[in-house]
Amino acid sequence: MKYDFDSVIERRGTSCYKWDFTEKLVGEKDALPVWIADIDFKSPAPVIEALKQRVEHGVFGYTLAPDSCYEAIIAWMRRRHGWEIEQDWIIFTPGVVSAFCWAVQAYTLPDDEVVIQPPVYYPFFKAVLNNGRQLIENRLVCREGRYEIDFEDLERKLASPRARLLIFCSPHNPVGRVWTAEELRKLAELCLKYEVTLCSDEIHSDLVFQGATHTPIAKLSEDVARNTVTCMAGNKTFGIPGLSTGFMIVSDPILRQKVLRIRENSGVTMQNLFGLLATEVAYREGEEWLEELLRYLEGNLEFLIEFFDKKIPGIKVLRPDGCYLAWLDCRGLGKDHAELKKFMLEEAKVWMNDGSVFGEGGNGFQRLNFACPRKTLETALTRIEEAVKALS
Repeated sequence: MKYDFDSVIERRGTSCYKWDFTEKLVGEKDALPVWIADIDFKSPAPVIEALKQRVEHGVFGYTLAPDSCYEAIIAWMRRRHGWEIEQDWIIFTPGVVSAFCWAVQAYTLPDDEVVIQPPVYYPFFKAVLNNGRQLIENRLVCREGRYEIDFEDLERKLASPRARLLIFCSPHNPVGRVWTAEELRKLAELCLKYEVTLCSDEIHSDLVFQGATHTPIAKLSEDVARNTVTCMAGNKTFGIPGLSTGFMIVSDPILRQKVLRIRENSGVTMQNLFGLLATEVAYREGEEWLEELLRYLEGNLEFLIEFFDKKIPGIKVLRPDGCYLAWLDCRGLGKDHAELKKFMLEEAKVWMNDGSVFGEGGNGFQRLNFACPRKTLETALTRIEEAVKALS
């Protein structure tokens, strides 16, 4: 490989949320963190060099996105996803979580119903409940180790006269599904039928493994695009979440004006100058790096699956189509979610996301981030293996 993903980079001592606050957050100083979706690799070299040059300038004033940043995003969507978008459709945000929170505020009123599909990214729950909306769950169904959408239940939920918004996760975090065009079309048509706005979180859209293809749901048709707001960022892909930059793609002018009003009311009028620069350079010059990253992640995934199959058969890996997050079915260990969380932290000394935070369907599961050097991954898996062996 041209790029080095094997070297272990010391992240402690950098105020790193993932590595520096283990004892404070979970009470286990020695637990190995493989939880939050934050990669342990250096960002692409062109991104690092561009940031160095900008720092050397020495003046860090208020900043707006230049045309070149918009152009890099537009070209990336065309090249990677076959999706033609326009500059006016792009709305910069501090991140994807801010984006779907703004969507809740822009397209619903207090006590309106917002549908989500657990087990799902836990900030979805907070975005709905913290804004005084009613949370409605359309739970995914797991059949033979693969999650599917329960479309009959989804239609019942969307048909409610109070349903106003569906927050969709594509690709899906934590279960790793990359939805097919047929599944996307069926979901989008139900939203259109019942006049429910669709907010699609597609931050993992570039992290798709061989054999799967991500389709931006707004790409399906003009009608779907007019009813959809898409939330994206280069943060997960290129390792730049600390630069606090994301964007929404909103083709419909009415939906766009509504979210722009919320952004203005939130006091967000400028963007992070380093985030804009990193996003632009990553989309313009990071494609070769990304292709190698994906191959490395696929190697990590195969290593992980084989390790569990051979050494920890009591834990099952649900193979993801994309994302660098392994959804581990630990129900074979016979522990409830509180016991499982305690076991992994205190006995295995491995910090993963406890499945219960993703909704009721996550009880008995753990989410493991395998976007790390193989050595780190092997250490985490070996710790789990030794702890499980000690149970017998």
